[in-house]
Amino acid sequence: MSVGHYENFPVGSILLPRRMRRAVHAIYHFARYADDIADEGDAQPAQRLAALQALRDELGRIEAGQAPHTALMQRLAGVIAEYTLPLAPFYDLLSAFSQDVEKTRYQNFAELVDYCRRSANPVGRLMLHLYGEHDPRSVAMSDGICTALQLINFWQDVAVDWDKGRVYIPQEDLARFRVAEAQIAARDAGGVWPMLMDKEVKRALAMLEAGSPLALKLKGRLGLELRMIVLGGERILKKIHDARGDVLTQRPVLVWKDWLYIIWKAFSAPYSKKRRRA
Repeated sequence: MSVGHYENFPVGSILLPRRMRRAVHAIYHFARYADDIADEGDAQPAQRLAALQALRDELGRIEAGQAPHTALMQRLAGVIAEYTLPLAPFYDLLSAFSQDVEKTRYQNFAELVDYCRRSANPVGRLMLHLYGEHDPRSVAMSDGICTALQLINFWQDVAVDWDKGRVYIPQEDLARFRVAEAQIAARDAGGVWPMLMDKEVKRALAMLEAGSPLALKLKGRLGLELRMIVLGGERILKKIHDARGDVLTQRPVLVWKDWLYIIWKAFSAPYSKKRRRA
């Protein structure tokens, strides 16, 4: 997911404690606004970069103990102060959005993961911080989940991103499978395209599974919400797999049947874990 309107992240749903929703909304609105600067409308690259720099300047005012100029950042400043949130994740998000303006191809998977480190992982780290979770293992698992969700969003949106002039599938993977970008442009999911997408799906699933124990480790509503997010990511990957990787003529999304399964599975997961221990 690029932050990409946060389809795969919590945005202050009713599952979260009421006292946390204002903070989550402030973080979400910052990220959504910055993401839209990079992605939406007809602004030229220089204008987009200047607007993102203006947000960095606002973060600098917060860091210096000064009042931000905009209402959006004033609300965020209040949340940052209340929860003693680190500023580095916000700067990382702006770095990733600026990169979206300037970079449209990724040579290898390591480059893509570095982008995810700044575009997705900061959101998870901020959520953990709100709940007072700081141990390295939890942070590492959160990073795994967030990177996986970002990759899942990329694989959902291959056709959408192509229309924006971007290709997130690593160039070396395209070359290895001998898939030309012209195949994306033609919306052609034939040939070895299913094999290429199977490789990318397995990468995302491995990261999601590596981080998924965090969803059982965290207690209460946050754990429940995170379990639903992980399960949602798994369902999207299954849909891509079942479609033999055809994300060019159709975009896999969650429907009401998926949500029924996700809700049932999320609530039953802690009980199943206790039974396995018995």
